[in-house]
Amino acid sequence: MSETRGEGSVVRYYCTSGSGMELFLVDEVKRKLAADAVRQIPGKVLFSSSATIDRVCSLKAAERLFLLLKEDSPLKLSSHSSPAKASSVLQSRLLGDGNRWRCAVTTWSRLQGELAARRNATATEGRRSEKQTEEGGKCTLESRKRTLELREEESENKRLRSDGQHESRPLNKEGEEDNNREVGKEGLQHFGVVTNVVDLDIESSEEKDTEKTEPIFKGSASDHTTAGLECTVENCNRTTNPLGADVLSEYVDNVSFRVNSKCSGSLARCLSAQEVSKVMGAGLSKLLGWKVDLKNPQLEINVSLNDDYYLLGIPLTRSPLANRGYIKTTGLRSTVAWAMASLAQIQPGFSVVDPMCGVGTILIEAAQEHKDACFLGVDIDDGQLQKANENIAFAELGSRVHILKASSMALPLPSSSVDAVVCDLPFGRKFGTKTNMAAKLPLILSEMERVLRLGGILVVLLSPQLSSVMKKLLIQKHFESKSNEEVKPQAGIENCLVPSFEQQPSQHHSDVPSSPVQGKEVQLSSLKHQTTLRVSLGAIDGLIHKYLKTLI
Repeated sequence: MSETRGEGSVVRYYCTSGSGMELFLVDEVKRKLAADAVRQIPGKVLFSSSATIDRVCSLKAAERLFLLLKEDSPLKLSSHSSPAKASSVLQSRLLGDGNRWRCAVTTWSRLQGELAARRNATATEGRRSEKQTEEGGKCTLESRKRTLELREEESENKRLRSDGQHESRPLNKEGEEDNNREVGKEGLQHFGVVTNVVDLDIESSEEKDTEKTEPIFKGSASDHTTAGLECTVENCNRTTNPLGADVLSEYVDNVSFRVNSKCSGSLARCLSAQEVSKVMGAGLSKLLGWKVDLKNPQLEINVSLNDDYYLLGIPLTRSPLANRGYIKTTGLRSTVAWAMASLAQIQPGFSVVDPMCGVGTILIEAAQEHKDACFLGVDIDDGQLQKANENIAFAELGSRVHILKASSMALPLPSSSVDAVVCDLPFGRKFGTKTNMAAKLPLILSEMERVLRLGGILVVLLSPQLSSVMKKLLIQKHFESKSNEEVKPQAGIENCLVPSFEQQPSQHHSDVPSSPVQGKEVQLSSLKHQTTLRVSLGAIDGLIHKYLKTLI
């Protein structure tokens, strides 16, 4: 259920999205925001919602968020239209009534006030949390001080054993650190990981407890900052008063702005995007008395014109929604990583594995969305693992997301031990490797299928070339399985067991041991294709494949 402002406060928005992400965004706004009047056009999703603006800004499949000013059918101009005629048609269709623009600015300002109030509340919660942490630290220190005093008293009473008491204290501390390491390994044991494959570097809770934290919000600087933010919210609330106060009128009539335009199709043959911006800027200045400011405007207006529609909107955030504040080092596009996790249909209690996790983007996006699941990332590259650990620590997900070093072709996991496998196979200039991924794909696919339980879901991102290889592999495997089933003796066919995969000696990696379950037998299974979706990754496209593991 989404939080709402109450009846009568429905706002019309639109979001931009990467190519192929529109379906994910449509589903998300309906599910999370209870959105109405949802309309999908290439690269954009339009919708109405009464959800609070911070809820709207939490959309994961969107690139950018806009307040929708106007949407209409495309401008029709003949190829022989002069620039003057085109400018006249443009102003008459796009500008319209000045009251519409004033109402839009009022709504935009109100939403900005809500966002500022939310940031202020978050800062207040942060200060309260810091204070509680500080007080808790003081209590812990007092408790330890009292414990030390009791030990000293006991030592006085037992002088003959004083040397032993003196030496026991560092030993106890080492014992605590060992216990903390064992606690850190519990997450891996959840997956049945062979923990001697990797040496995990887990920070001990003893070091965290004894770390002295200085108060962050003491002093005049932070006080001034907080007061300034509160004043901003208060002023904004006054400004956005819908009762038509003088302050509101003055604010709306003294707006600085700039226009950003994108123009394609037949109109682009008459007017360039820059000319469209000039025409709109001059028209708004004349209509409303607003001042053009190209460098530091209060308001930015986006115009999108093509042969299918035209859109006018105001950006609601300075940075794109796709720029995640909880990811330190970016890898796969965050929106695509979130989409892949959503396809995995993760449920509470699920175990999810990314066998080629890189910097951990998929794992972090999945963990942010699914609080009651456990996640494991595997990679063979030390540099990637280091960045993944940093990202997980930065996102404060260390209790639910675990990382280990191993090969994707020899996963240290039992067969049928995980509920979902989500993987972005490296390809392209930015994320590609020197390894011939097409040659390795059969082994990688076999391992992913092996560790996946029956009914589990595999979601994998591939290049168009690897997608073709994947399809051929699964078709070939399907026919081989059918052929083997027909050749087998009739007796015992119902409970037929075969090796999950066969690995030749030449296929072993010298830096990792072979799979701990190699040679064990599992029921003959297959990966049943569910869907394939093409998504934009920027300069190139990728194909997301979804499979369900079933019995043949």
